Amino acid sequence: MSEIRLSSEKRLRLFAGRGFPELAEEVATELGIPLTPTSAYDFANGEIFVRFEESVRGCDAFVIQSHTNPVNKQIMEQLIMVDALKRASAKRITVVTPFYGYARQDKKSRGREPITARLMADLFKTAGADRLMAVDLHTSQIQGFFDGPVDHLFALPMLANYVGSKVDRTRLTIVSPDSGRVRVAERWSDLLGGCPIAFIHKTRDPRVPNESVTGRVVGDVVGQTCVVIDDMIDTAGTITKAVDALFEAGAADVIVAATHAVFSGPAVDRLKNSRASEVVITNTLPISEDQKFDNLTVLSIAPLLGRAIREVFEDGSVTSLFDGHS
Repeated sequence: MSEIRLSSEKRLRLFAGRGFPELAEEVATELGIPLTPTSAYDFANGEIFVRFEESVRGCDAFVIQSHTNPVNKQIMEQLIMVDALKRASAKRITVVTPFYGYARQDKKSRGREPITARLMADLFKTAGADRLMAVDLHTSQIQGFFDGPVDHLFALPMLANYVGSKVDRTRLTIVSPDSGRVRVAERWSDLLGGCPIAFIHKTRDPRVPNESVTGRVVGDVVGQTCVVIDDMIDTAGTITKAVDALFEAGAADVIVAATHAVFSGPAVDRLKNSRASEVVITNTLPISEDQKFDNLTVLSIAPLLGRAIREVFEDGSVTSLFDGHS
């Protein structure tokens, strides 16, 4: 009888959708592995086809896709990739979404509304995902929507370290653009030596998307360098109103820091024309050349994603990536 040898060696495979291939290449470089060759194209009617060019049987698969515009197409492509991996006998499938689409639809503000962030989690689970990895979810409760492990990564240490290296920390105030981000502002304060916190009292009409009314600044910002923090910049209306309110309240300088640069509609023009001295973001979403401007700084999220993927693959600890500490 011939001997059968069983190989228990795990194989890490990284798969990239077409949403933001440059970020996927950066992550692959961090991991020291190539992206798995993939054939993907659209049919004439818009349907998506995906096929992997190499065997994926028994591998530990990580499928990275940024939910950039057109967001529904990127999500559908990632779902199709997960389904293809499941049917090709991948051992474990981790969905990596640097920017998790529909994250703002995480609860019902009024009757007869969907909770689309939950629907997203259900779709990935149904497609065959075993694990979910995302950066700076809009609300932490989304972790509970997915029936399986969720790696919630934070860009906060990277952003805070960058800002802290640029300014005099004794004159620094962290500003939440609304009361909902005060807890995040406290984490910033902890990382930057306990600097003071302020927030801006803001109201929003749930019936009108992307519109907010900025109220008064709560906290002393006179003569301070203020850092306005948020998880995303969409149309930049909230952020630029916050910048104006801070200068009116006596701030000496204002820096904007956010993880996800959605940059819809008038966002770039608003940021260009704002009085903020610098806008600091990460590359969870692609930034086109026409979206770049002089005082925009883009930090790469690839080292964080690479470290998290390696920890998950090696069954290591990713707790330090959860709690916002490096």
